[in-house]
Amino acid sequence: MGIRVIKTALAALAAIYTALYLELTPALSAGLIAILAVEVTRMRGIRIAFVRLVASMVGLFFASLVFLLFGFEIWALSIFVLIAFPILSRFNLKDGIVASSVIVFHMFDRQEVSWQLIGNEFMLLITGLGWALIVNLLYMPREDKALKSCRSLTEQLFNRIFTEMGNTLRNPAHLWNGGQLLEAHDAIEQGLQKVGSYQENRIWGYEKYWRTYYEMRREQLESIQQMLPLLALVYEKLPQGELLAEVFDSLSEEVMSDVYEGHAEQELEELEEIFRGMPLPVSREEFEIRSALLQLCRELERFLSIARRWKKRRQAQPSTLQAGS
Repeated sequence: MGIRVIKTALAALAAIYTALYLELTPALSAGLIAILAVEVTRMRGIRIAFVRLVASMVGLFFASLVFLLFGFEIWALSIFVLIAFPILSRFNLKDGIVASSVIVFHMFDRQEVSWQLIGNEFMLLITGLGWALIVNLLYMPREDKALKSCRSLTEQLFNRIFTEMGNTLRNPAHLWNGGQLLEAHDAIEQGLQKVGSYQENRIWGYEKYWRTYYEMRREQLESIQQMLPLLALVYEKLPQGELLAEVFDSLSEEVMSDVYEGHAEQELEELEEIFRGMPLPVSREEFEIRSALLQLCRELERFLSIARRWKKRRQAQPSTLQAGS
């Protein structure tokens, strides 16, 4: 917000001085238009500048007709609003209503409809919108640091989640409130929000890695949420649970890596072979718990398949970085 205020001040100052140099009147209107046009991203700044320019010219057209027909009466402004505003909204130009109103009210103040005045208003628009656009294009805060911070936090939370799940398999009496799941969800959504700003600030050369990464983590978090009810069914300690806990330990380390390493997947495959060679359950309780563990293995496979899928996409597009497990 501090950077945007500084940019707004610079754009308004430059617009006013430019308007004075070009002998546009009133020069302060150029500064007001510039203030309205400074945006939070480069692409939004370009879109809004275009919308406001078109909306203002449409507003000038209808205002000229109204004032020529009804004169410069205060109630004529209401007629202008009733005609122009619905049209601007209908054609998705409502973001330019305020800028258009500034120009129209200036025309009303001058009590004149002439090509000279219309040219003056057009140049005020170009001056104000132009400087706002220049300032927007020259500098925007980089999102890389915030994106990396959200990624680091997400991976730390995934690490903690899998560590806690492993501890629960070793000791079903272990208490864990699952608070890291909510924190991970917030970190991922914040990351995706930052990705939107990151993309909007790059007119060319947009790197797809960040959106790929956070979309992958969102899918994986959904998979983790499917594991929790199965984990709750493991209410007794079994050798199979302890073996599966080792896979979660490996996964807790792999999620911190920038690439898909596959160690946890290999351990899971070996574990399933071991499960097949073990004696059948001797009680209903053991059967239920081992069934839950088997389903947990299946959900863990889905979690790992998400990373494999993103990695294949990366291989098909060399410009995209690898995503972690």
